[in-house]
Amino acid sequence: MSARHFLENHWPSITIAVTATAIAGAFLVMLRSMPPHQIVMATGREGDVYYEIGERYRAALSYENVQVQLMPTAGSVENLAMLRDPNSGVSVALIEGGILSAADTSGVESLGTVFYEPLWWFHKREILGEAANRLRGQRISIGPEGSGTRALTLELLKRTGMEAQVGELLALEPREAGEKLLAGQIDMAFMMTSWESPVVQQLLADDRVTLSSFLHADAFIALYPFLTKVVVPRGVTDIAKDRPLTDVVLIATKASLVVRKDLHPAIQYLLLNAAAKIHSGPSIFNRANAFPAAEAIDIPLSDEALRFYKSGLPFLHDYFPFWMAALIGKLIILLIPILGVLYPMVRFLPRLYDWRMRSKVLRMYGELRFLEDELTSARGTGRDTTEMAARLDRLEEQANHLRIPVAYASMLYELRNHIDLVSEGLKKHAETMKEEVLARSK
Repeated sequence: MSARHFLENHWPSITIAVTATAIAGAFLVMLRSMPPHQIVMATGREGDVYYEIGERYRAALSYENVQVQLMPTAGSVENLAMLRDPNSGVSVALIEGGILSAADTSGVESLGTVFYEPLWWFHKREILGEAANRLRGQRISIGPEGSGTRALTLELLKRTGMEAQVGELLALEPREAGEKLLAGQIDMAFMMTSWESPVVQQLLADDRVTLSSFLHADAFIALYPFLTKVVVPRGVTDIAKDRPLTDVVLIATKASLVVRKDLHPAIQYLLLNAAAKIHSGPSIFNRANAFPAAEAIDIPLSDEALRFYKSGLPFLHDYFPFWMAALIGKLIILLIPILGVLYPMVRFLPRLYDWRMRSKVLRMYGELRFLEDELTSARGTGRDTTEMAARLDRLEEQANHLRIPVAYASMLYELRNHIDLVSEGLKKHAETMKEEVLARSK
């Protein structure tokens, strides 16, 4: 059987097989793009707030069988550098607002802000005077290289013109800075961390140090829109001892949960869901459920974050594990266009096939009708029908070798019967012609 005849006779099976193969191929492609079961998160130094929060994300995602590897770093600046380096393996990080310019956001997206990070300004109790004068000649910790604390503090010192008047700038991480401040080895420490940070609580409770207000907080906020003013209320640390002695005005940024743009959407939803559980509690600076928030301070929100804040988790995540929800979601996206093409094709192809099979027989009927008309016109004219008989024989031969499905066999049998009828007519015509010739010869 020729390939053409095979295709004509088995088109339904072939259509189903091709469709099934296409779906299977697409399914294999989707399996290759399934969400990973391990991600790397850049945090901060071990023991600081970023690292502690990273451990909470690790615990939350472990329930979904996703392993989170924590990458200790110096802080936000290093976090961002690692996040943008495709060879670092880091795909998610906590980053302080304000360290990235709006024109330089390629490769990263935000999942929203997750908590306030005030810039704490601690100094020895005996250091008095106006805020700016307190900085002159002092040994000041401004955070290690690669930290957001250092980047913001240097910018503020430059803005106030105090950069050259400071005695010594030290690159100490918060815990070490707190220890040296309490030991009298340094005079002042700037640190950007949350209210819950152990070193902040330790310094607030110690009589040897004082928390200073930013007198120009409103000016800083006007100059740097990513900053926010927060207030540490009088007596919030210890009402009995009235610590602090007055309301303390601080400037704060907001930490964002930032991911690489190519991080799988299913993992982004897991991170967003974990963020809602980890950061939704109240603090002295915000009410409950203020975080996570759909804020894009420096970095635009991802599409998944926008959908999450608008509608919550996709409904499939409520009923299936995250990897299965991701697979089903992709299958739905795949099947919609396939069904959109397959449904009209299934309806149209049978009609096309029916027309194709019938046309094979009807085309021969057309030729047969033409022969029959010629035969009718030849009667009584004495016209030779040899050539018509040869054509009829060829038509009969074609009908005998025509291969069509059993469902259309009745049409073929009718065609053969009609060919026989025309053949009988030719024979009668030939006999009549023969009799006429014999009659003339007599």
